[in-house]
Amino acid sequence: MASKVSTKTTFKEYRAIEPFYTGGEITANKAGTFLASTVDDEDCLIVSSSTANPLCRIEGDGEAITSLALTPDADHVIICSRSLSMRIYHLTHVDGTVTAELTRTLKPHATPVVASTTDATGSLVVTGGADGIVKVWDIRGGYCSHTLHSHGGVVTALELFESKAAAQETKTSSNKRKASQAQTNGSAQQNALLLASGGEDGRIKVHNLNTRQQIAALESHVSVVRSLKFSAEQDLILSASRDRTIVLWDVKTWTAKRTLTATEELEAAGFIADGQYLYAGGEKGRVRVWSVSGQELQTPEGRDLETEAIAAILPVLGQYSLLAVRSSQVLELMSYQSLEQRVQNGEDAIVSERTFSGNLDEIIDMACVGKSLLAIADNTETVKLISTSPQDDAMSEQKFGSNVDALEGHTDVVICMDSDLHGRWLATGSKDNTARVWRRDQNSSSLECFATLAGHTASIGAVGLSKTSGKAQVPPYLITGSEDKTVKKWDLSKLSDAAPKTPHAVAKAAFTRVAHEKDINAIDSSPIAPLFASASQDRTIKIWSIEDGSTTAVLKGHKRGVWSIRFSPVGTPALNLAEGGSSGNRGLLVSGSGDNTVKVWSLNTYACLLTFEGHQNSVLKVIWLPPLPTKGPDDERQQQKNKPMIASASSDTLIKLWSPYAASDSDHLLATLDGHTDRVWSLATPLSVTSSQHDPNDADTRPPYSLISGAADAKISFWTDTTATTAIESSKAMTERVEQDQLLQNHIVAKNYKEVITLSLALNHPGRLLKVFQEVVGLPESEREPNTYMGVQAVDDVLASLNQEQIYKLLERVRDWNTNARTATVAQKVLNCLLRKYPQSMWTDMARDRDILKLARSTSRNKSAGGNAMKDLFRALEAYTDRHYKRIEELSDESYLLEYTLREMDEIAGTAALTNGVEAKSTSEDMIMV
Repeated sequence: MASKVSTKTTFKEYRAIEPFYTGGEITANKAGTFLASTVDDEDCLIVSSSTANPLCRIEGDGEAITSLALTPDADHVIICSRSLSMRIYHLTHVDGTVTAELTRTLKPHATPVVASTTDATGSLVVTGGADGIVKVWDIRGGYCSHTLHSHGGVVTALELFESKAAAQETKTSSNKRKASQAQTNGSAQQNALLLASGGEDGRIKVHNLNTRQQIAALESHVSVVRSLKFSAEQDLILSASRDRTIVLWDVKTWTAKRTLTATEELEAAGFIADGQYLYAGGEKGRVRVWSVSGQELQTPEGRDLETEAIAAILPVLGQYSLLAVRSSQVLELMSYQSLEQRVQNGEDAIVSERTFSGNLDEIIDMACVGKSLLAIADNTETVKLISTSPQDDAMSEQKFGSNVDALEGHTDVVICMDSDLHGRWLATGSKDNTARVWRRDQNSSSLECFATLAGHTASIGAVGLSKTSGKAQVPPYLITGSEDKTVKKWDLSKLSDAAPKTPHAVAKAAFTRVAHEKDINAIDSSPIAPLFASASQDRTIKIWSIEDGSTTAVLKGHKRGVWSIRFSPVGTPALNLAEGGSSGNRGLLVSGSGDNTVKVWSLNTYACLLTFEGHQNSVLKVIWLPPLPTKGPDDERQQQKNKPMIASASSDTLIKLWSPYAASDSDHLLATLDGHTDRVWSLATPLSVTSSQHDPNDADTRPPYSLISGAADAKISFWTDTTATTAIESSKAMTERVEQDQLLQNHIVAKNYKEVITLSLALNHPGRLLKVFQEVVGLPESEREPNTYMGVQAVDDVLASLNQEQIYKLLERVRDWNTNARTATVAQKVLNCLLRKYPQSMWTDMARDRDILKLARSTSRNKSAGGNAMKDLFRALEAYTDRHYKRIEELSDESYLLEYTLREMDEIAGTAALTNGVEAKSTSEDMIMV
């Protein structure tokens, strides 16, 4: 009887929140749909400004990036670094993905490039160096068209623009003929391309690129010019400086039309609303708006903090949004839509819509709060709330990953957190020796501090909220564990649910117990029994009574410190033991340790039931992961919907899924998830998965992900269970494969060479393809068709009708066959036919075809391959072809020696035969005579 094939558990990364800006240069294209940002000082990311999702990563050259520029249509990015190189990449946008191809590498200046910008057509890029020189480059041609010695110091701002009202270059002269000529030249410069550059000395120079002449020198600032912007509607140039002023210059007369005092050092400024208003921002962290008449409008107040200072402001997402980039690497999207109407109503001219964290730093711990919020402890004293809305509508998709709120109150790094089963309450522990309990507002996404718990004498390394409270109730208690080796129970039930917001309630410890001999790493409370557990670096786990704090059991077995523990959820079935019996009805406890193992303990006997080995480094986090069943009758997972899995995270950057209910030891490990590049500190499951209010069979209430992981690489990954879909796709692919294989066999028998060759290439059957070519090449001379390269005209015709992708795949096979002397003859025959059937221009086009380059990258183990795909193929063919010809020449030379040897042997053999005949004759004559 045929048995059902077991389906392997599979997970894939549904979404990810990862660093896309870590400080340094950042810029946007004209439409504001894409950002080019600096990551890790030397790499460049192309980012979607609507979702903040990285689309393409461009590896650096080993030196820090000093300037970035995107062309208006985002088809080129220009990267300058401290290595004194300027790299130009062509960007290809296909189906929401971006690929970058290096087109040119130049050395623009003898010093680092500090500022750069492009023109409106995307054909020119201007660079300003620390040497005070400004150069204009043709992006596609790669040559320098202008070199301007504009400044004596660093060039800090550039603006390339075209104005119909460009000022004429005038000089004081008594010569009327020169004045008339200057007027004539001025009228011819109506549509001239102008370049404005600002330096660290506060001076601004304007050049006409058509005449290569300086037409204006603007001197008003006394400090570094940080921004230059042109408004075609107002015929004004805006300059903003660190001298706390903004100057509007009239391009008709090149005089200062208006000077605005900002009372802060400015880093960015520009025009909005068709040049009727201007914005600016700087050290006070506030985006301010003025009308061109000089009146400052009401805008949201900023926080005068060094970390909140504005480093750049970019127009993005059309004509009504600005992206403020702060020194804290937080990006805030601000809208000024209906600006005039809001001003008339006395409202802020610009409002904040959402914020992104460009870099979350190291993710130490996290917990789900509410339906679609994730609380993050990222190595700072502030707890960040991030939206994880799984909805597919456009508005919700844009909010995914955005910062919803920041919980402030701790004075040192927050290192642990826990939430209740309903996501209304959040507990946090910090290095400031205090814990805080936060309450979520039912009508909004914000959280407020409900209670502050002070009493420990060292950092709090673990917190555990009660898992038995109702949805609308205050959790009855909180357990905290500290580096002072004590655990404390805090009675929260005595605090009123209506406690005032300020000052918040202060709870007192119900009991304090000296729990362990070393630091306490983890605490969890049981959802079934009045118990809680603590884990420590002293390699033990202790089970405690909630009522009086007495020790119920001590679990020993780990060889190193225990980093994480977790009680099994309500409804977890008993675990059948190998020696008979079961684990009992009090549930299970799972633990992860520095000895690289995961252990499952019985809460009935307090014995270790299972030990999972597989991690190569310390296990830092363990959780129970309820499976997500489907309604399909043939789904194997449906049979285990009440049997949760265990997820473990380790310093080896891997996440492993285990099943304690597997029939054999080899089946315990279900899957290994590889999505991080540094140690994985935290794991979490969505509340809609674990909440008792959730209907597991209702697909509409389930999020598309069932596991969340956070690591030291500052990345948060959302994993979705793809076991069912993978099984369906595998079954479908297997069926199609069998059908195609049968079809291929039929064509081979019928000698339908066209179908055989194309199907073998499509199905990746090099063996069958080689066999067909060997049969054709090996035909007897009497059966070979005349005037053919392969011996059969039908095969020649097939090889002459392939598309470029098929040719590339076939050449890869020919390259492999050519490396073996036994199959080299077939390879040479096929290569000879291909080279004679196609013109040279086709091979040249293939070398430049981007589809072929993508195919080369997808088929190569080295994902950076493909830039010289065709060249690499032909080099490999040439090398082995030369080797084969050399071998044939050596065999030919040896054949001459063999032929000579045989001929000489024949002559010697003939002479000997003749001599032997004469001797025999004389002997017989002698005998007769006798």
